[in-house]
Amino acid sequence: MSWRTVIITCRCKLDLKLGYMVVRSEDTKRILPSSELVPLYGSHDCAAKIKSQINWEKELKDEIRTLIVWEKIHKQAEHLELLGYNEGAEKLHGYLREMEFCDKTNREGHAAKVYFNALFGVTFSRNNSNATNAALNYGYSLILSAVNREIVACGYLTQLGLFHDNMFNEFNLSCDLMEPFRIVVDRFVFKRKFNIFESEQKHEMCKIFEQVFDVDGNKQYLCNAIKLYVRSVFDALNNSDTTLLRFYKFIDEDV
Repeated sequence: MSWRTVIITCRCKLDLKLGYMVVRSEDTKRILPSSELVPLYGSHDCAAKIKSQINWEKELKDEIRTLIVWEKIHKQAEHLELLGYNEGAEKLHGYLREMEFCDKTNREGHAAKVYFNALFGVTFSRNNSNATNAALNYGYSLILSAVNREIVACGYLTQLGLFHDNMFNEFNLSCDLMEPFRIVVDRFVFKRKFNIFESEQKHEMCKIFEQVFDVDGNKQYLCNAIKLYVRSVFDALNNSDTTLLRFYKFIDEDV
């Protein structure tokens, strides 16, 4: 696919139709966009926020990264327990007990293999091309987009991660922060057992945003839970206080 920059220089009307951006002026043009749009400046004090982001201490970032990964594996274990997959759940609890600072022994990776094999079978691989992986990937992209929006709204850069440091990844920080929310998608996909994953199934996946979670004893929809969590991470980083982190809890069945 070729890439181009679209510049609109005159008054016109923009519509979205059949996947195309339709530009209506004296004549009509259709453009097929593939993009994620976030504002360049999400906060009035972006410059100050970015300076603080650059100066976050590595040890503190590593500590928060450790807590995020621990929470992810913990929620994976809870999911397996809910389904009665106790052997897999116990293995994950064992990995939690073995976890070292900044997950130096990659308990996250080991847990993922046990977790997905328990959910979808021992032959399942995240590299397979099938409806399950298509659904998981699409759901994760929805979570990633929601996290992107909150990071930018708070005035920080999505490119500068806590752990992820890929020069080609525009969302390193988002990939770090989204990890505990992957289980929201996992639960949804497991329950529905998609045989195909096309337009209708993509619309159904958006129901994850109708779910309600517990954050600090209050019921919150998914977007609000993500908002409170992301802002709590920044509070923890800026105040050097990891007790400020606010993770969500499941309080109802999947929508």
